[in-house]
Amino acid sequence: MTLLLAWLRLLRLPNHATAVADVLAGFLIVSQSQALQWPTAPLWWAIAASVCFYGAGMVLNDVLDLELDRIERPERPLPSGLIDAQTAATVGNRLFTIGSVCACGAAFVSGQPAVALVGAGLTAAVWTYDRYAKHTPWGPIVMGSCRSLNWLLGMTAAGGPDMPHEWLLPAGMGLYVAGITLYSRNEAGQSRSTALVLATLTMLMGLLVAGSHTWLMAQGGDGSLWLRNGHLLSWALLWGVLGASILLRNVFGILDPTSRRVQAAVGNAIMSIITLDAVLVLAACGQQWAVVVLILLVPFLFGRQLVAAT
Repeated sequence: MTLLLAWLRLLRLPNHATAVADVLAGFLIVSQSQALQWPTAPLWWAIAASVCFYGAGMVLNDVLDLELDRIERPERPLPSGLIDAQTAATVGNRLFTIGSVCACGAAFVSGQPAVALVGAGLTAAVWTYDRYAKHTPWGPIVMGSCRSLNWLLGMTAAGGPDMPHEWLLPAGMGLYVAGITLYSRNEAGQSRSTALVLATLTMLMGLLVAGSHTWLMAQGGDGSLWLRNGHLLSWALLWGVLGASILLRNVFGILDPTSRRVQAAVGNAIMSIITLDAVLVLAACGQQWAVVVLILLVPFLFGRQLVAAT
């Protein structure tokens, strides 16, 4: 049982729900699904690829940070000796391979070669972040690109993006995650308030960019029946309240940049990815699919009782 928990901690199990939410949201929005139906094969392949890529990134992150974690986070599975570093590296590389196979599978069953290209790009972005970019000024940008590519994994599996404004979704959510990454850079110690302010502004910009997709979609007369029935203002209010609740936790960290406050804000921002995805799906596909995405909070919250999200 101890070894199983160690592997779940190494993989950051709860966070995989956010990766699934991105792929599901991207697929649904591009396919403009309205009525509930069993997901098609391309979506399942894309979700499997996303989970593998995310797991590979988490494992290799800790393998490459082993010496630093011996000092800052000795309780983690690798520095504590619960899992052998070489074994973890092998698992991480195999997850990359399986993820690539799944991305190719999604491309084959959907007839969309772009899915395989996105999978290759995601492999390169995750590997670059872990191996080279994490401790450089480019780290947050590379991590944001990983999230954008994860969105595109679902979108290309559905044959998109079709409309110019659909590109705002991966761009906005990528910016949002870049901000989270910048905010969390010194979460194990004392963070600098100036860096936290810049990170919060980046997250705000990401929320505005992603949210503008719904406004442009509504101007074209598209979106869910719920949105077209005059609920654009209600949607904007919901998006604004959700964004404000996320950023308020950031402000607490700015005012008190201790490890406890910063980690709480980061955990909340990561968890909120699922809710943000659900609200975007609400505008494009309606309440039923939004609830389906929101259900992914259940494994996230349950997993967080066993494994920390950061």
